[in-house]
Amino acid sequence: MAPQDKLTDEPGRIAALRRYDILDTPADSAFDRITDLVRTLVNVPISAVSLVDTNRQWLKSHPGLAASETPRSVAFCDHAIRQDQPLVITNAQADARFCDNPLVTGDPGIRSYAGVPLRTADGYNVGSLCAIDTRVRDFAPEQLAALRGLAPIVVEQMELRLLAERDALSGALTRRAFVAAVDRQIALYLRHGRPAALLLLDIDHFKAVNDTHGHPAGDRVIEAVADLCHTLSRPSDAFGRLGGEEFGLLLPETGETEAVLAAQRFCDAIAALTIPHDPPLRVTASFGVAAIDPHRVTSGSWIGAADAALYAAKRGGRNRAMLAPRVSLRAA
Repeated sequence: MAPQDKLTDEPGRIAALRRYDILDTPADSAFDRITDLVRTLVNVPISAVSLVDTNRQWLKSHPGLAASETPRSVAFCDHAIRQDQPLVITNAQADARFCDNPLVTGDPGIRSYAGVPLRTADGYNVGSLCAIDTRVRDFAPEQLAALRGLAPIVVEQMELRLLAERDALSGALTRRAFVAAVDRQIALYLRHGRPAALLLLDIDHFKAVNDTHGHPAGDRVIEAVADLCHTLSRPSDAFGRLGGEEFGLLLPETGETEAVLAAQRFCDAIAALTIPHDPPLRVTASFGVAAIDPHRVTSGSWIGAADAALYAAKRGGRNRAMLAPRVSLRAA
C-alpha cells in the first residue's frame, strides 16, 4: 500500500494503534518528559501525546489539561493524523473547522495549535504530538522543527513498551507478556491436554485508598500485594499486572479444585497483610477462577471467563473467590 493510501486506511490505522496496547494505561514519565520539553521549547501552557481511537481521542500525556480523553469528533488531532505535514492553527476562532468547537468556545479555550503526526514504522498515523496555546499566535519554524524531532521519539517510546516484559512498579509481567504466557499454556493444552487454571484478582476499593491516602500509598499497596503474590507463587506460575489494581496468575498443571483452594489461600493472605503506612493499611481482594477447557482455548475466552467470575465475586460482597462455571457440551 502506498504511504498516501494509509492516510485513509482507517481499519489498518486502528489495528496499528491497538498493537501497541497503550490505550488507558497509567501515566508514564517517559512520555511526560517529552510533553514537558514541548511546553518549554514551544512556550505553550499545554502539550499532549494524543492517540486517536475509533470514537475518541485518548491522551497518554497531557500537562496543562485536566481531561485524559475527548470525543474524536472534537479532537484537533483527528485532523492532524489525516495529513503528512504538521497541522498548524494560529487562530482557532477564525478557522471554520474549529470556531464552534467546544474546546475553543469552552475549556480549555484553545486559540492556537500545532500537531505533528505520530507515524508508526509501518506508516500509519496513530496520533499526534501537539502544542496548544490559549492565545492567538504563530509558531516559529524552529519550534515546528522541535515538534517534528520529538514526534519520532514518542513512537520509539511506544515501541519500547512492546519490548518491556516487566511492570516497573509491581515487578509482575506486563499485560502483553502475561497474555503471551496464557497463549503458550493454551498451546500445551491443545497439544498434550495438560491442565491449567487462571486466577484474576482485583484489589477491593482501591480507588478509596488513592482518594484517602494519596497515590504514593496506592503504589505501596500495589507493591505489597504483588510481593505477597510472588512469594506465594510457584516457580512455574506466571504472575502479571493486567492494569491498575488487577492482576492475573496462571497456574500450570493445576485442576479446578486446586485452583479454587489456591485462590482462597491468596485471598486470605492479602486480607491478613499489613502494609506499612501512617496509619498502616489493610486491603482485601476479589478473585475469579477459570480452569482451561475446550471452550476456553483463546486467551480472550479464558481470561473473559475468569473476569466474569471476578466480577461475580465483587457483586457477592468482595474478599472472596468465585469459580467460573463450565460450559456443558449440551449447552455448547
